[in-house]
Amino acid sequence: MNKTIRVLIHGTGFAGQGHTEAFRFAGAEVVGIVGRTESVTREVANDMDIPYAGTDWEQALTDLQPDIVSIGTPGGAHFDAIKSAIAHGCHIFCDKPMTVDGQSAETLYQLAEEKQLKTAYAASFRYMPHVLFAKRLVAQGAIGEPQEVECISHFGLEKEIPFGWSHRKEEGGGRLNNNFTHKLSIVTSVIGEEILAVSGEVRDDLLKAPIVDGVHNFKTRRSHIPDDLNDPALKWGDSNVEWSYTVLAKLKSEFAPRPVSVLFKHGGLHPRLKEDHIVFYGSEGAIYISGHYGSGPLHHYGADRQWTELSLPEDIAANIPDVDGDTERNWRYLIREFVKDIQGEDVPPYQTFREGSQYQRLIDVIRENDCWVDVSKLPSLDAS
Repeated sequence: MNKTIRVLIHGTGFAGQGHTEAFRFAGAEVVGIVGRTESVTREVANDMDIPYAGTDWEQALTDLQPDIVSIGTPGGAHFDAIKSAIAHGCHIFCDKPMTVDGQSAETLYQLAEEKQLKTAYAASFRYMPHVLFAKRLVAQGAIGEPQEVECISHFGLEKEIPFGWSHRKEEGGGRLNNNFTHKLSIVTSVIGEEILAVSGEVRDDLLKAPIVDGVHNFKTRRSHIPDDLNDPALKWGDSNVEWSYTVLAKLKSEFAPRPVSVLFKHGGLHPRLKEDHIVFYGSEGAIYISGHYGSGPLHHYGADRQWTELSLPEDIAANIPDVDGDTERNWRYLIREFVKDIQGEDVPPYQTFREGSQYQRLIDVIRENDCWVDVSKLPSLDAS
């Protein structure tokens, strides 16, 4: 019989609470939670029946000696917490982004490898049911040789959302850290994990946001938008990170002789007319997944030259955790696999700090954006 896995949670907001429920779903025991504010941490611990609540991470690691730590704080708070957990010999579950840059993420990856600790990196929308179905269809040859992928999403976020970590690069904010990571994870899970090349452009069209006290949960921040944005007493914080991006990538695929081209286009502030979508184009067909992060439905274009909606296979549906919320469902899926792995069971490969550190390095490259070719000096076609 497997021993009960003991878990310490870092973070009291949406992610920390979601991780708590996910580890309990996987049969683990959540022995403590650590947050930034004592009153909030105690309130969350009481509401979720967590026996230990504290604000000192190092002390909690010493007191509780957990098997796993689960990192559910903004990315800017990840490095020191993870480094301490590694020193204590803990396995680590970490939500995206892994850190705020590639160098710090690579450091943590190497430290965990040296101590032979297991890590899980939660860019977890690859576990959306229709994404799992697309992965199977591509492997079965439903589109022939994969050629191109198109990922389009526009969130229409309000510019007045209260200022916080998502507005600052040094705190792990930005749409590359918090949207592109999921989209890249989805595409690589279907096409292949080896990323050959990347180039991109980012934009910050927000510039500033209102500062509002009392925002502790990422998911409910919209409810804190000030009623009067012209109030002279209202303070504003500066954004220094991207709210939209356009990225091109090339992936290696075992199903195609040539690299697969991928377009990622996202506008965090841009309005959406029709649903977001992810499309996999191949030599003999295509797969079109509608909806937020591939939520479905899924349509297939085949030899009959018709788009046909395909039902989710029963075995895939049966393996999906039964819980409301895509994010919460995907956490439970990955955490279930992670806990099984730690307990010695055979599980399919999942993303670790290897991929987490790679994604942070890719984001650094995209933000540097030094791949443009200046064509302003080319001779005019109209010149006589």
